Amino acid sequence: MRERRRWPYVTAGVLVPVVAAGATIWALRTKGSPEETARDFLAAWSRSDYAAMRALTAGPPASFESTYRRFHDDLKLTGQRFQVRDVQEETVRFRARLTGPLPIAYDGRLRLVESDRAWKVAWTPAAVHPRLTGGVRARLTTVPAERAPTTAADGTRIDTPDAPGSVQQIVEALRAQYGSRLDGTASARADLVDTRTGSKVVTLAEGGAKPGEPLRTTLDLRVHRAGARALDGVAKPASLVALRPSTGEVLAVVNKPGGYNRALLGAYPPGSTFKVVTASALVAGGVTPGQTVECPAEKTIGGFPFHNAEHHDYGTLRFVDAFAHSCNTTFGAMAVDRLGADRLTKVAADFGFGATIKIGVPAVDAAFPAPRDETDLASAAIGQGRVLASPLNMAAVAGAVAAGTWRQPRLVPASLVPDATPPRRLEPAVVSALRRLMPAVVSEGTASGVSFPPGAAGKTGTAEYGSGEAGSGEAGSGNEPPTHSWFIGYRGDLAFAVVVEGGGTGAEVAAPVAARFLRAL
Repeated sequence: MRERRRWPYVTAGVLVPVVAAGATIWALRTKGSPEETARDFLAAWSRSDYAAMRALTAGPPASFESTYRRFHDDLKLTGQRFQVRDVQEETVRFRARLTGPLPIAYDGRLRLVESDRAWKVAWTPAAVHPRLTGGVRARLTTVPAERAPTTAADGTRIDTPDAPGSVQQIVEALRAQYGSRLDGTASARADLVDTRTGSKVVTLAEGGAKPGEPLRTTLDLRVHRAGARALDGVAKPASLVALRPSTGEVLAVVNKPGGYNRALLGAYPPGSTFKVVTASALVAGGVTPGQTVECPAEKTIGGFPFHNAEHHDYGTLRFVDAFAHSCNTTFGAMAVDRLGADRLTKVAADFGFGATIKIGVPAVDAAFPAPRDETDLASAAIGQGRVLASPLNMAAVAGAVAAGTWRQPRLVPASLVPDATPPRRLEPAVVSALRRLMPAVVSEGTASGVSFPPGAAGKTGTAEYGSGEAGSGEAGSGNEPPTHSWFIGYRGDLAFAVVVEGGGTGAEVAAPVAARFLRAL
């Protein structure tokens, strides 16, 4: 019996004549070639088109698709590529490159057979991987890298259960922001494993763990604890932020109670603490600390009555004294008469209002919407109306006076916030004047009844909010709405802000907290 010949590289199934023993015999050629079928099969595999693969397989078993799916899922693959490397008659060798938690590469082979006048894959599990059999499957093992520590500025770990509550709050925010840096890369190994014995058949790939990178924050635990002690006994929600004016480094972020990070995310009307900004604009415009100004008990601006705390009438006094006594009528009128909306908006920007705040964790931006009319401008000048800021924002305002430059606060190394807002240098004359105005608040002004340590300077604020809020700053309008209590200040290379929600006047509540904080350092 004569052996049947094969025609492996003809691209169509056609009848061709074969001459044998003086007679013509018609033979049917096999469609396609082993290489063509293998390439189509591998292309379908690369896109996980199991239906197309099955159509190219001779008598595929019921477990055909599940075997491929299980291999893919066990290795948590995100991609796969296959390339024909060699063709030897009916065997096609290929290179597999798999991507996922581990890059995996191996050499495999497909055996081709004629079936129904076409070349098809003679399938066994070894077509997936040469060492794969019915009792073997892939297994991916990962071991997480040890999480790197988060520390205070001095290297003390703050990611421990015994860290202060407000610090733990910051740590959680840092983990959300820099989790991949802290966690590093887990070690991983991909194996083929005999499911019957649990023994390893072969290791497909393995990768060593990459340790996480430690994160050193700017927090100073000594300063933080002083802030926490200063808030002891405060019955209402409160927060304190302290920073280093010369660098912008945040030293303390204290919230009482925990849960909501009002120190960084709370947006409050800053009340009369904003007069630091308004005074800067006035001084830059030619007003001197010793210049005589008027401070009546009440003054109508843009058709709306503004008045001082407890309707005090200070009459004629120096500008420095109007600042120290937080004269709403003085600052509201001078903002309209001498500044205008554009100028005050520009100076507010020099103190960070409108800047995008990037400290390393989420924080709100200070908002100073452009005033719409004279009443809106007068309200904005005393930190009411639509002006909003967080304790962090206002600590940076105080820090600008202390350092002579407004700096973007930061809680992490500068390299981690490369696109932070650039520093803004204040005019020397403005700095000089404010360094005279702010100490006067403590020595003879609204905070003179509080026992501050020598060298302290600051500004009280009593900010109206809620129903009846009309932008009258330190006092409260005729409806007497509730008020937040503020104090911002500096001493040496330390600036800070305190807010007590619904606490009342700045002089009676926030200023004593600030004094306790400074005395505790």
